[in-house]
Amino acid sequence: MTAIGMRLPRGVVLTVCALVLLRLVAATFTPLTFDEAYYWTWSKSLAGGYYDHPPMVAVVIRLGTMIGGDTAFGVRLVSILLALPMSWAVYRTAEILFGDVRIAAASAILLNATLMVAAGTVIVTPDAPLIVAASFVLYFLAKVLQTGRGLWWIAVGAAVGCGLLSKYTAFFFGLEILLWLLLVKDQRRWLASPWPYFGGVVAFAIFSPVILWNAEHEWASFLKQFGRARIQSFTPQFVAELIPVQFFFATPSVFVLGVMGLYALLTRNTVSAAERGLINASFWTIVVYFAWHSLHERVEGNWLGPVYPAFAIAAAYAAHGRTWDGRGQRIADLSRRWAMPVSVVLFVLLILQANTGILSGFRRDPTARNVGVGWPALAKEIEAIRLTTDATCILLDDYGTTAWLKFYLPKGNCVAQRADRLRWINAPEPGEMLLRGKVLLVAGPGAPASLRDGFARVEKVADVARRRSGVAVGTYEVYLLENATGDVLFR
Repeated sequence: MTAIGMRLPRGVVLTVCALVLLRLVAATFTPLTFDEAYYWTWSKSLAGGYYDHPPMVAVVIRLGTMIGGDTAFGVRLVSILLALPMSWAVYRTAEILFGDVRIAAASAILLNATLMVAAGTVIVTPDAPLIVAASFVLYFLAKVLQTGRGLWWIAVGAAVGCGLLSKYTAFFFGLEILLWLLLVKDQRRWLASPWPYFGGVVAFAIFSPVILWNAEHEWASFLKQFGRARIQSFTPQFVAELIPVQFFFATPSVFVLGVMGLYALLTRNTVSAAERGLINASFWTIVVYFAWHSLHERVEGNWLGPVYPAFAIAAAYAAHGRTWDGRGQRIADLSRRWAMPVSVVLFVLLILQANTGILSGFRRDPTARNVGVGWPALAKEIEAIRLTTDATCILLDDYGTTAWLKFYLPKGNCVAQRADRLRWINAPEPGEMLLRGKVLLVAGPGAPASLRDGFARVEKVADVARRRSGVAVGTYEVYLLENATGDVLFR
């Protein structure tokens, strides 16, 4: 290996480790989002499935809290560390497909330069393990291509199965693989081989706990998530959000390089059909579906996470695998040079805004709604009210606030969401004695009149607020409820 060839892998390792360290620091002092707190409650009652998603995110959080405790750092630790195997898989995939260590190094670096990975591993969601699974599906398929050995299909099946344990979007991996085999003439022979089907059996076996959980719970999770595909009305305005949102999630430099790379891999034959087909199938299958989905429902930016390993490899190919003419080369060089600096600045600004609100002049913004800034102090205030009123349980009406209070209140407190009980079906319910005496309800402004029908006594005891940099970003009313006249929890 040449001196340059030896320096590049070391540079990738140092860069990725430095970024992981930066993310760990950010994770330590940034309060949990409501989804993270919700998934943390899952980790306390591990099961084969949950109402919203398969169980992998709960396993990731459980492993982290075993090391770092029930802290923001512990919740996020393993998710952030997943960038390490993810980066390795993308590096090796690009090296196999293009035989160029520069493209391999750039693929790993550019993947980590995206906010999809930078912020998407700090904020623990099912997308982090899903992107790891997508990276290894690509890698194992590249090994199939490189070696021609059928045994690698077992590894492909294992990676697909892990993806299915992360998020149902992984079902698209099967379609990607099928399209690749059909579109690339030299790979069609695998359709007559038993090995891909053995891989499918492995994927099914790994996914089977989710199927069993759904069978035991009236297919609740499948109905919820697959019901999103049902078209009720066409609202094409959501299509216009797709590109701007991904421009931000990819960061401008990586987005430009990725588009250039996809264009080059679609139009030029300097790369073999198998390599080009693998990257294109891995990217376009999911993108085309969600473009169609946006015709009737908003597509959240993180839903496209599984395409980012292939997108990063395409971006690296644009930067180092193709010589562009004139202006195109200048754009590619400029984008490559600024990709990492821009990424770090955007990440730091995002964390700064979430914690302080300084960039919006301390006014409310979407980060204030999603990130639990102010909740540690507010939880102490609510706990003081509970102790003063001798309440035995705290009730809430939405899962996000419920999860935040479960995390930030002293452990062991009775905290329950009154409705939507299917979200908590794996967790033990509060004892009846805790619900029949005095309880607190923490609700948004304007509690429903039905409260007075369900309890003999209803008294508003406090108005409280959570604050960011001294500015209220959420207000709540606290009611003391006594002597329930019916079921406290709405099942």
